[in-house]
Amino acid sequence: MEVKKILILFSLSFISAISNEIDENLKSFPADFEFGTSTASYQIEGAWNEGGKGWSMWDYVARARPEAIRDGSNADIACNSYHLYKRDIEMLKELGVDNYRLSIAWPRILPYGRPDYVNPEGIAYYNAVIDELLANGITPFVTMYHWDLPQNLNEQGGWITDEIVDWFGDYARVLYQHFGDRVKNWLTLNEPYVHCFFGYGRGSHAPLRTSPGVEFYECGRNILLANARAYHIYDEEFRAAQGGKVGLVISMEWVLPLTDSDDDVQGALDYAAYHIDHYMHPIFSEEGNFPQIVIDRVAEASANQGLNASRLRPFAQEQIDYMKGTADFLGLNHYSSKYVYRNSSVEGRYDVPSVEDDIHVVTYQPPSWPSHGFIYEYAPGLYNLLMYLKDQYNNPVVYITENGFSSDTGLVDDGRVQYMRNYMRSVVDAVADGANVKGYFAWSLMDNFEWSFGYTLRFGMYQVDMDDPDRTRTPRKSALVYKEILRSRVIDYSYDPDPYAALPDAAVAYYAPVMLNLIVLLFNLLM
Repeated sequence: MEVKKILILFSLSFISAISNEIDENLKSFPADFEFGTSTASYQIEGAWNEGGKGWSMWDYVARARPEAIRDGSNADIACNSYHLYKRDIEMLKELGVDNYRLSIAWPRILPYGRPDYVNPEGIAYYNAVIDELLANGITPFVTMYHWDLPQNLNEQGGWITDEIVDWFGDYARVLYQHFGDRVKNWLTLNEPYVHCFFGYGRGSHAPLRTSPGVEFYECGRNILLANARAYHIYDEEFRAAQGGKVGLVISMEWVLPLTDSDDDVQGALDYAAYHIDHYMHPIFSEEGNFPQIVIDRVAEASANQGLNASRLRPFAQEQIDYMKGTADFLGLNHYSSKYVYRNSSVEGRYDVPSVEDDIHVVTYQPPSWPSHGFIYEYAPGLYNLLMYLKDQYNNPVVYITENGFSSDTGLVDDGRVQYMRNYMRSVVDAVADGANVKGYFAWSLMDNFEWSFGYTLRFGMYQVDMDDPDRTRTPRKSALVYKEILRSRVIDYSYDPDPYAALPDAAVAYYAPVMLNLIVLLFNLLM
């Protein structure tokens, strides 16, 4: 057990326990802090078979296995951003953001996955988006891969075949060649743990594979190598001329031991090793490789299961060296925290083999934490996570590339407003205490296709009417609050805008029935 990690984890958990109540004093961001918002290509673009685009593995799932999506929907049209991208950029201007994190659809650029054919219509579309952003003073942060793998490559093995490292490198080179003269902030891959766990472990995301004890690890291994390949290609072939930076996006939950027992503290360390260090350590640590605690735990479990080799395939030393330092900055996605405990109730709880059985803990989120969908609000967790990264990984440059809260439909989204303010407050506090956080991107600019949840969860600061052929976008209260924070650089808990009053047409539509009822009531009283 690493003494330093135990002290960090336990001390930060104690800070969490005493700082759960949010002080509502005004909090100010540094003058050079950057703000943005995020989306992903498959979730917003639509035009699934237009403009020369090939099939993604999500296009295939939507047709072959529609029952995998909660409401039976798909992203064939989604927000129709392929045709409405100028309205999206108007929304960004309305908010006053510095940056916009978008992703490029691999099959829109390379319909068959490989660079032997580059789709000119796809190049033209993203050129138009990038140019429109820059013309409006908005800096693009471009994610190369946000889960929409070309179906052709998926059928050849996808993320569990070693060849994908070369495939991704070839794709990255095409992006650098066509967009690198204007794009200076690249994010290689989005959320390896989530992508591998739900796509290759639990089978609830494309490609719907269920191998939580083997393919989950293979997927993550190849993603780390693919990130390194894309980074080195930029470093060796493009950085000198283009002068940009390359990072990647890792999702992380903060974890707290439920008690101060040795089992719970060790369980929290094990959980953190898989959910934080598994993808941080190979890139951001001095020694590289997977965390030793992960290597040892999977090797021991594999031996106990009668296997001759660990289910976590080791890296060669050459690969370990190749991956170290292959990110100029970290894109951090954070939504929730969890308590963990380890006792007899964990026995027989999980499939064998599986990553959950390897970690061997039970997770818990108190009902007192505000929640909607799968998000539980616990803002001190973000502060503690940022302090952990600062202390464990030599204070890397961090952009919070996703943070947000789902809500029901409607413009008065007070739950999201509370969540946003409290988490941004944690960011301010972390920066004040030395964390090297340069920017914050809210998830999401607008309602979109939320993967296996379809359209049952709404993360947008802008409401999108999915029943309207025009996909009308309307700012929610959270959009107005975010706009004011960006304008003033202050988190003001007393600011309480009316989203209906902000839109004259909407206000008329909202208040007219109320006024009519009052007039009828007065008329009846007078008669």
